[in-house]
Amino acid sequence: MKFRRYSDIDAYKTDVLGILLEDEVLNNLPISILLDSKMDKPANWLLSTVTDDNGTIVLIAMCTKPFNLLLYEPVRSSNNDAVGLLASELRSIGFAPPGVIALTGLARRFADAYCGVRENTGSKLVMSMILMRLDKLADYDKAPGLSRMLTVEDLSFAPSWEHAFCVDCGFSTSTIPEYEERIRTRVGKDTHFIWEDGQPVAQAVNGRNTPNGAVVNWVYTPPLFRGRGYATSVVAEASRALFDRGKSYCCLFADAANPVSCGIYRKLGYYDVCEFAEIQFYTRRRLT
Repeated sequence: MKFRRYSDIDAYKTDVLGILLEDEVLNNLPISILLDSKMDKPANWLLSTVTDDNGTIVLIAMCTKPFNLLLYEPVRSSNNDAVGLLASELRSIGFAPPGVIALTGLARRFADAYCGVRENTGSKLVMSMILMRLDKLADYDKAPGLSRMLTVEDLSFAPSWEHAFCVDCGFSTSTIPEYEERIRTRVGKDTHFIWEDGQPVAQAVNGRNTPNGAVVNWVYTPPLFRGRGYATSVVAEASRALFDRGKSYCCLFADAANPVSCGIYRKLGYYDVCEFAEIQFYTRRRLT
């Protein structure tokens, strides 16, 4: 087994992008990162692989801090030696990922290996997520209102919605001005869908893309407007628009612990692909 950390993004793309694209839906996040034309590589990022004795890549690892480590095993079989080597090498080079996101089994195996080699490090499951895919939109009962694109005027409420979304999901939160700065970049790009029924009542965002697919995220309905089909309608219209733009599939991550949201997506024709886990690392308190 051999661990390699890349300092050249183009070399990393050459070695791993084709592998990731073989399972495009599952790898939508690392693929979209690598295809970002504005991608730069700060010194605190990790781009790495583990190869077997034949030089075949058996584990791909990417961490674009401050975000979590992303892992992928090209061969769908557990390679604990590769996972253990990665954990040991990260300790040796002093690279501490805040957490890991991967297929549930792989995420748990890495967390166990990483906590085993780093003193006073523990892990906790933050969320189990179901990756869902849509190939054809099913018939659905459309809610009152219509879908439109984000405008500058929507910055009066959209940052608060996305803050509330993070709170609901148990994600780390930013300040409202930080949300506003990020959302402002979507204005005019036809990626942020608002459902309006006399007033804005729900949203969905085309957060990233792969060569053949589109990812829907930031689906949110304020509590006052829930239970009226608004989320179903805005996700449906966002998905329809993405198909109209030439995408062959849409996908999204749903909270496995939230049967309501999972049910909404399944009614539209989304189906389960696999389950991911997000695991965070923390420093254990020393006993005195």
